[in-house]
Amino acid sequence: MRYNQLGNTGLFVSEICLGTMTFGEAVSGTIWGSIADVDQKAADQIVERSLAAGVNFIDTADVYSSGESERLLGQALKNLDVPRKDVVIATKVYGVMGDKPNDRGASRGHIMDSVEASLKRLQTDHIDLYQIHATDPVTPIDETLRAFDDLISRGLVRYVGVSNWQAWRIAKALGISERRGFARFETVQAYYSIAGRDLEREIVPLMNEEKIGLMVWSPLAGGLLSGKFGPGAPGNGEGRRANFDFPPVDKDKAWACVAVMREIAEKHGSNVAAVALAYVLAKPFVTSVIIGAKRIDQLDQNLAAVKLKLDAGDMQKLDEVSALAPEYPGWMLARQGVARRPEPFEPNA
Repeated sequence: MRYNQLGNTGLFVSEICLGTMTFGEAVSGTIWGSIADVDQKAADQIVERSLAAGVNFIDTADVYSSGESERLLGQALKNLDVPRKDVVIATKVYGVMGDKPNDRGASRGHIMDSVEASLKRLQTDHIDLYQIHATDPVTPIDETLRAFDDLISRGLVRYVGVSNWQAWRIAKALGISERRGFARFETVQAYYSIAGRDLEREIVPLMNEEKIGLMVWSPLAGGLLSGKFGPGAPGNGEGRRANFDFPPVDKDKAWACVAVMREIAEKHGSNVAAVALAYVLAKPFVTSVIIGAKRIDQLDQNLAAVKLKLDAGDMQKLDEVSALAPEYPGWMLARQGVARRPEPFEPNA
């Protein structure tokens, strides 16, 4: 297990982050009916196996199973007697947590109410990484950032991050933080996979420029890249994707990627899911990849990806089959920037 610097901080986190969206009861008729189905006993086992593999980074959110994910995680860490300093806990705020108008969003009021509730469920006195879970089109960015900065000043939160924001909005937030002296976003949690590389257009260049860490969610595209789906799949395609088709993916492109990954998996004596994870882990802008599981065998399969090292030829094939289509202004920037690349300048050439 490798450990990477979290953003521009001195904190180091494991390249694999345990995602706990599966923790909680599978409530029929809700989104969690397709995602969650892990009780306390199973949660303890999953957390224990992850820590034994070197994972020190765990991600959750208050909205996951309406707080049950946080509660089960907190109890698991207590049951396992895990020293608080040995685990980096990340959670998120924004989602609907009640039926009142202020039980959601990125307002100061909702953030202040939510952090206290999350701390109680997690059974801890601080959250290592507190993230705003989505874009709030109503609340001013300044209000959200001031609330986060106050939480850090009070010692309830150590670092802050953002999830599912546009590049321009992240850049604006960084500017406000610098101007107002607020704690800045150190991480972006975003969807990225070999079948969905859109992040590379605007957000990755921003993160590289500002030294922001990337936490990848759904590196297997909701299980679509597990090898259980598409042409040549050995199984029947059961799983979350069979009932919850998310995130949106160009299926034809995904199947082309899976075909190449299947060849590479056979070459390494591995499996499609491991190749998909190894591809994302190999990207230099990725800090940590979030994996989730309902069973120990699923967890072990995902953890094994850290041992799979793709060679240059593998990466070239995977990059080519998953390449993004040219998009403006990207293709124009590349064309016009050729003459400005750092090369020896010869005025008489």
